[in-house]
Amino acid sequence: MKPPHFFRWIAFIKGEKLAQRIFELSRQFPPEEKYSMTDQIRRSSRSVTANLAESYAKRRYPKHFTSKITDAQGENYETMGWLRHARICKYINNEEFTTHYNETLEVEKLLSFMLRNPDKFRGSFAN
Repeated sequence: MKPPHFFRWIAFIKGEKLAQRIFELSRQFPPEEKYSMTDQIRRSSRSVTANLAESYAKRRYPKHFTSKITDAQGENYETMGWLRHARICKYINNEEFTTHYNETLEVEKLLSFMLRNPDKFRGSFAN
């Protein structure tokens, strides 16, 4: 069986890499953050690609497709917020923050492109 097309989307590939990097970064957070910041930043970063996968499943329905891409954007923005909190709390340094924050900005640009050009990603279901 051929892998789903969304695995080749650049937003998916970069989002997946970012989620893994966030996972590694969050390993250095203190134990008392396990059920708050650590869990939340991991969840939000992973949800970007989960929502992209769901968008592909709903590509037959333009509004549902767009909704799931918008959800992916929201999760990416949440990740940005958690990165800022991690820096403020001094769990990460400015260089780590800048590197990861810039990656979220790159994912955001890709998701915005998808929202502006949904038919390029909906495949055979596009009008």
